[in-house]
Amino acid sequence: MKRRYAQFNPKRKLLSPAEAEVRVAELQALASRARYGGNPEHKKNPGDFGLVPPSDPRQGKSLCDFAKIFKRNEAEELLRAGLRKGLVSDRMVGDWPKNVWAVTDDGFAMEAQLENPDSGTYHGYPIPETDPLSLEVIRRWGCLNG
Repeated sequence: MKRRYAQFNPKRKLLSPAEAEVRVAELQALASRARYGGNPEHKKNPGDFGLVPPSDPRQGKSLCDFAKIFKRNEAEELLRAGLRKGLVSDRMVGDWPKNVWAVTDDGFAMEAQLENPDSGTYHGYPIPETDPLSLEVIRRWGCLNG
């Protein structure tokens, strides 16, 4: 049985801005190849994600519906923007960062987790506002946009 933790994963850490700057060409190249797969556990409305099962929201999972992401291309563009801006994990799985972060136009911090390192496919979800990483992602995103 998979154990659920009451606290957030302390292993998640953003690459520093200086480290991201050094890796800008690599992250740009990854952004052009990254794909968004989705996960039915984070969906109430399956939109055009083509998920199997179509949607299967689990209690305790954050839902993309809350952040108003219903189209695969929207999710994929957020993923790619996070890579291009260097909002990536300091942990790698092969060529790919374990996590990528972005912020929606409505201000929701999103986290994408690598699900297939062979194809560079991720699935994502909103970061709960109670997670301290949410504020850090929003702060860094704002610094990069303005």
